[in-house]
Amino acid sequence: MAVMSRALVTKDAVLEVKDLRVDFHTYAGDVKALNGVELTVKRGEILGLVGESGCGKSVTALSIAGLLPQNAEVVSGAILLEGRDLLRLTKEEMRLARLGEIAIVFQDPATYLNPVINIGAQITEILTSDRRRFQVELVSAGLKDFEGRVQGKPLSPALEKEGRRLRSITPSSRMRRGEVKRLAKLLALSYLRMVKLPDAARVFKMYPFELSGGMRQRAIIAMALARRPKLLLADEITTALDVTVQAQILRLLKELKEKIDASVVLITHDLAVVAELCDRAAVMYAGNIVEVAEVKELFANPLHPYTKGLLEAIPRPDSRSELKSIAGSVPDLLFPPTGCRFHPRCPFAFDRCPKVAPPLVEVSPGHLVACLLYGG
Repeated sequence: MAVMSRALVTKDAVLEVKDLRVDFHTYAGDVKALNGVELTVKRGEILGLVGESGCGKSVTALSIAGLLPQNAEVVSGAILLEGRDLLRLTKEEMRLARLGEIAIVFQDPATYLNPVINIGAQITEILTSDRRRFQVELVSAGLKDFEGRVQGKPLSPALEKEGRRLRSITPSSRMRRGEVKRLAKLLALSYLRMVKLPDAARVFKMYPFELSGGMRQRAIIAMALARRPKLLLADEITTALDVTVQAQILRLLKELKEKIDASVVLITHDLAVVAELCDRAAVMYAGNIVEVAEVKELFANPLHPYTKGLLEAIPRPDSRSELKSIAGSVPDLLFPPTGCRFHPRCPFAFDRCPKVAPPLVEVSPGHLVACLLYGG
């Protein structure tokens, strides 16, 4: 049984979060929101980050994206995107990383769409925000190859015509601003079609208030994909949607995974979503990762008492037994419990639990747990 001081280290990692500790400074005191988070996201996978509200899932995502509020402080740790520590970047370098390497989709799309700019203009703005980069990619790759990387589909006649013309341009040629915008519009339309928005040309001209909740969420996903990210952070993206639209969005995300060369971190409190969509899952409690495993392994063989409690709390239509719940409530992180943060609610707690913070240990290949019952 190996103790993972650098948990989940892998050669094929897109993202590695190491010993991440984040505090929020408030008038009441310092909220210790993240307490040594260890996390790895492999290339091309969907990783589910699951836990109760207030456990630190969204703070983890905001830390990765460099979007923490001003009263937050990263006390220690590293966030490595393909080996580069994001915490050491300047504000401008981090802004550029969000433009081309990291994208985040939040749960309330209406909050993050500009209400006075139409959907198409918002996507083209993303595509051309670094106009020089966009121009170089278009000219050097050719529009056909460029859009092929977007969605892997045959081009529309309009794009095929543009592709033939574009391939005659040399990399040293300069494109006029209007030319760049026109080509960006064609690509923006392809992203709207990619997320299966009906009548993409009409949606392109519409404003956020004219779209339903599900359509707005698809538009936000299209904007995220327009960045061509290496890492997509999806934070409770189905929470505000009705059940049928939730299913459509999840099915879309699963299909997009096959088309885009990006890893996905799916943040959710819904274990059913994790079971349906994710390759691996990381369970989070009170600022700590307490268990990580492949989804099938996690559901078949949960080890941490908190994970067991979450699974036992799921209603099952074929069961007549009383629905179970986890005793107690999430602790106040102004004054978190000492040792294992779950010990006040744990039915298996013993004398060491309040004294020792358990490390993540690997109990079987790829299955890690932070619990003194399994060593540490």
